[in-house]
Amino acid sequence: MSNESAAQAAVEAADLVVRSLHQRLMASGHERPEGDRCPICFDLIELPVGAHSKMNCCCMKRVCNGCALTAQRRGMNGLCEFCRTPIPDNKGSTHAMVQKRVSKGDATATFNLGEKYFHGEDGLAKNVPRAIELWTEAAELGSLDAHCQIGVVYYNGIDVEEDKPRGTHHWQQAAMKGDVESRHNLGIAEYKNGNYQLAVQHFMISAKMGDENSLNDIKQMFKLGYAAKAQYAKALLGYRDAVEEMKSPQRGS
Repeated sequence: MSNESAAQAAVEAADLVVRSLHQRLMASGHERPEGDRCPICFDLIELPVGAHSKMNCCCMKRVCNGCALTAQRRGMNGLCEFCRTPIPDNKGSTHAMVQKRVSKGDATATFNLGEKYFHGEDGLAKNVPRAIELWTEAAELGSLDAHCQIGVVYYNGIDVEEDKPRGTHHWQQAAMKGDVESRHNLGIAEYKNGNYQLAVQHFMISAKMGDENSLNDIKQMFKLGYAAKAQYAKALLGYRDAVEEMKSPQRGS
């Protein structure tokens, strides 16, 4: 085989890999992961998850605000709403609980410890390499939050050398498993690259999972002529259905 033929074959093989990844990316991750469900009422937590739930260091289960309020009204103050463990009242005890779960291979605890090192919180000195190491470990253990956060810091070059392909790779891994924020970030990246139809496809998927930011982005793209009216209408209907699914009496909506 000549050098020219070999080069052509390499290009075709690379193109096949890209097309395969794109197909898997668009065909999967249309449902939010089970980790986005409250372990008490089993309903999906409203987006953004962090604003509509709480997590205690004892079990690292994310409980929706509705169930947390219900537990409070039942007099469970000072106890974890899920596992009934007393919630520590100082950073030392909290850190010890987290470390214990990290040592047992808990993906969520490992991700959260990485967050503390990245921001220099709870008495820990800021240590970005250690944070990346913990996030990488958490991602390998299945944490979509870790994939998403690694993507954010590398794509944007936050306290690390910018590496957009590496950041995008982590967002893709999380998006294919239903991570809404990573899917939205991929849409933003494609939009900035001028790939408007790919951006719309990503935004439509995340909007249908209840992400208001994605819906607003499609609306803006429609105004600019980058998205069709039918696409915006479909995204709006999907968004409304997702929001309705997340409502429950104890959440006051």
